[in-house]
Amino acid sequence: MPVTCMTAADIAEVQALVNAAYRGDASRAGWTTEANLIAGTQRIDVASLQAMLESNNETVLLLRNTEGTLEGCVYLQQQPQGMYLGMLSVWPQQQAQGTGKRLMQAAEDFARSQQVHRIFMSVITARTELIAWYNRRGYNDTGERKPFPDNPVFGTPLQPLEFMILEKEIGS
Repeated sequence: MPVTCMTAADIAEVQALVNAAYRGDASRAGWTTEANLIAGTQRIDVASLQAMLESNNETVLLLRNTEGTLEGCVYLQQQPQGMYLGMLSVWPQQQAQGTGKRLMQAAEDFARSQQVHRIFMSVITARTELIAWYNRRGYNDTGERKPFPDNPVFGTPLQPLEFMILEKEIGS
């Protein structure tokens, strides 16, 4: 399965994937849903994806099957302290088949190719099953917590939420 970088032609497809993976009833078919934590159907919009595309330090990696169908994506942003990883998304009906693991490997390979040796991410602390999944892949809790943003465009929290910062040192 080839990994590519998102282009303008991919934006609508990526938006549909990310929103399906995280928000609304469709996301309940997979285990990565945030529908029980955040009301709404939108996790990302076209303008945000366009801004990512136009940035010099942001990349969205896409994983497609041999027929060219998008199976998953992951967002990476180069920052002074390392590579930020977010928006790891797999279609709900295709989760638990190794796509997420392949995307994580692609993200780590990309970071190394940019001479970055630390990846970090923010995960909602209530997402214990997701935190455990990242822990199994070598990502550890830094002890740092950040408030969940108040942005009703991307959903309204159904309970108080905060982010846990996870990180992993990756070799060269």
